[in-house]
Amino acid sequence: MKEPMTFCSSESGFLPKCHRYYLKQEIAESKELFKNPKHPYTKALLAAIPVPDISMRHKEIEIIKGEITSTVNPKPGCRFAMRCPYASDICNEPHELSQISTGHFVARAKPL
Repeated sequence: MKEPMTFCSSESGFLPKCHRYYLKQEIAESKELFKNPKHPYTKALLAAIPVPDISMRHKEIEIIKGEITSTVNPKPGCRFAMRCPYASDICNEPHELSQISTGHFVARAKPL
């Protein structure tokens, strides 16, 4: 099974360009992605990042539950739908990446 990957390059100078790429669900530069995540999978991943703060030691990390979509033979629609708490029937319909701001693309059937 292929894991989601983060691709980083230093072509943008001081801030590396990073893309969250999970079967083409959301692509953006790192600063934009951390500041303004739009896809539920991206939001869940960011929420799971450990915080190096002793006062947060009892913070419960929400685990992403559900069946993982096949990367070899994915079903049409959102690749995260089977694991998303917000999924509905429309999420199972095919949809493409849409540009929501400069350099920020998200594949999502539901309005943002």
